Amino acid sequence: MEKLDLETLINKVEDIPVFPNSVSKIIAITENPESTADDIESEILKDQSLTSKVLKLANSTYYGYARRISTISEATVLLGFAAIKSITIASTVSGLLIKELPGGYNLEKYDLWNQSQSCAIIARYISNKIKFSKPEEAYIAGLLRDIGKTILNHYVADEYQSIINKVELEGKSFLEAEMEVLGFHHGEVGAKVAKNWNFPKNLVESILYHHSPEKANINPELVSIIHIADAITMMMGLGLGTDGLAYNFSQFALDTLNLQSSDIDQIIFECMDFLSDDESFNIVKN
Repeated sequence: MEKLDLETLINKVEDIPVFPNSVSKIIAITENPESTADDIESEILKDQSLTSKVLKLANSTYYGYARRISTISEATVLLGFAAIKSITIASTVSGLLIKELPGGYNLEKYDLWNQSQSCAIIARYISNKIKFSKPEEAYIAGLLRDIGKTILNHYVADEYQSIINKVELEGKSFLEAEMEVLGFHHGEVGAKVAKNWNFPKNLVESILYHHSPEKANINPELVSIIHIADAITMMMGLGLGTDGLAYNFSQFALDTLNLQSSDIDQIIFECMDFLSDDESFNIVKN
């Protein structure tokens, strides 16, 4: 079977997402040490929908503030610039992740979003647990790790049965089946999208290698966090599609993060409250 080249696929697909300029500006402001909360607020307030989404997520159970956050500047002061950046990205990519993928991945409309947000929340939690220096970066990486599925689904639908046969009849992982049938996998496609958005190399790497963290060389710790968070998400059955149960924990990732099976059980138990909060998932509803 002739395999479609990755670059050819990217060029053929018309709806490759482009990161909005307004969001890029907000990200730049949050990364500028001289910026103020007012600077962030003035930019976010230009977009009423984004304002609503940021406040909705800021008031979700995960952030856990006793009083309601009612302004963007207040959210910025209480949560910090890094959290505002991750919330802004989450509210933006939600529209890309909330779509049906009926072909290769067999995902209903909200499945990929629920799965991605769950993975992001778990990744952030693991980061805090192991004292990783940039938990919000892990959140963003977890949120975007399967963004390639939205693009690859345009092509994988035609080869769906071949991939499923390799998984079910030959015992292949879904990633191995993608590689054998297509010649590339959703992580590679997602990494291309992240590059288009000018994301940092360590985030691109975490998307590219989230199923094979042992290949990471820029930030193996971040990639391992995303791998473990992804595996836990699948283990918990959150937004599962066809490939949901075809992955295992990498021993490399467990060793890198110094995690044992008892730690995994504890993470699952402690994340349940965050994952049951509708406000964390329904930010697209104004």
